[in-house]
Amino acid sequence: MAETAIRRSVLADRHGGSSAVRLTSAAPATRVALRAPQASLQALTAALGVTIPNAPKTSGRSGGRSVLWIGPDEWLVIDESGADLMAALSGVSEMHSATDVSHRNVGIIVSGPGAELALASGCPQDLSLATFPVGACSRTIFGKAEIILFRTEDDTFRVECWRSFATFVFGLLSEGAEDAGH
Repeated sequence: MAETAIRRSVLADRHGGSSAVRLTSAAPATRVALRAPQASLQALTAALGVTIPNAPKTSGRSGGRSVLWIGPDEWLVIDESGADLMAALSGVSEMHSATDVSHRNVGIIVSGPGAELALASGCPQDLSLATFPVGACSRTIFGKAEIILFRTEDDTFRVECWRSFATFVFGLLSEGAEDAGH
């Protein structure tokens, strides 16, 4: 029997925040960086069981699976149910590229009435509900790290970053959460 390495999340069991903001590590998830032309979206939507959005700052969600629009032909698929996304996409014959990035990314959940304020401490975007409603997502920066930001509820965001930046992003979020609590 072959030995298999199990990669523990760099933020395992880490949480923090303040009276206004909760910071927690996101549940383990499978993630796929998906690239495809417009003509392939219908087949990919059928394979994933969730509508692939085709407009900036939008997402599709079904159960524990989300598809985030990242660029004109680019999406991040996040699945928290343990499904094998690569197997689901392997049967699609239309042109596309799917790369499993599950071990590259780390998710951080930022929630509470001060979540917007905590994120504003390092993100230049307007995160008000009017401008960045539930379901909105974007590739942006937080401090000096590239992140993907996804608003999942009125007062809850999912921050996806590369695991090499996770400690930095979590630390900066912690400082923002402390400021939001005052």
